[in-house]
Amino acid sequence: MIYSRIIGTGRYLPEQVLTNADLERMVDTTDEWIRSRSGIERRHIAVEGEGTTDLCEKAARAALDAAGIAPEELDLIVVGTTTPDQVFPNTGVLLQARLGIHGCPAFSLEAACTGFIYALAVADKFIQSGSARTALVVGAETISRMVDWTDRATAVLFGDGAGAVVLRADSAPGVVSTHLHADGQYKDLLYFPTGVGTGMRPVGGDNAIQMKGNEVFKVAVNTLGRIVDETLAANGLEKKDIDWLIPHQANIRIIQATARKLELPMERVVLTVQETGNTSAASVPMALDVAVRDGRINSGDLLLLEAFGGGFTWGSALVRW
Repeated sequence: MIYSRIIGTGRYLPEQVLTNADLERMVDTTDEWIRSRSGIERRHIAVEGEGTTDLCEKAARAALDAAGIAPEELDLIVVGTTTPDQVFPNTGVLLQARLGIHGCPAFSLEAACTGFIYALAVADKFIQSGSARTALVVGAETISRMVDWTDRATAVLFGDGAGAVVLRADSAPGVVSTHLHADGQYKDLLYFPTGVGTGMRPVGGDNAIQMKGNEVFKVAVNTLGRIVDETLAANGLEKKDIDWLIPHQANIRIIQATARKLELPMERVVLTVQETGNTSAASVPMALDVAVRDGRINSGDLLLLEAFGGGFTWGSALVRW
């Protein structure tokens, strides 16, 4: 049987940093209020002229370097993003052009903050089916451009970035299983109001990210708890078998709740939310790259990746390192 294995990771954060102290001068908030409710201390913001594809390319090249392969060896590119530079060509195609390769399938998908997990699952299925051997999977966002910077409820939460992994076919499972879900009945709890079909308007006021925070928190905690159970049951595992939790970096309280569900100490949870804020589809691959590069993750470790996003969408991936 053919499996897929992660052989390289990479990430990129824009150089411009927006701290909580900076936000205190922009909206009615305080560093203590932001940290106590979200765990965020700073976030990175793409500068004018810096697009999602720019972030994708830098993260992708870092992952390719880590994997020790050339772009020409790729036969699939999948990008998860909510913030494409253009409606079309899609971000995967734009990234393919940046990498100077031709012919392989390249596409992007949109599942909000779960975008990378969805993209990873799709690429894994391509490799399992024999349709691809080496795949590049990216999660990237310039989500700061969807934020109303006068809205204290959302302005403090979001940042930009990109993370990437390279998958290669293997005889032993690296990506052990993936689990994807969605439920559109919650669409009005977290959303961006307009798009091409509804007449795109300048971002701000009611045309910016809209979020009912308390309701989102409750559904996220319950949903992520269920997907933990689902992932363990599908693989005949117990909670103690998980070595590392690599969660979507949205909110420290949601992350802590998921860790409690796993009975996992926070020392075994990869946390980057304090440095990046909520980077949507980019957060899981960036957190993975941090833990790989600082040596926390070792060969044979069992990782649980999970995310939850607007839609609602949610998903997990069980990965053997």
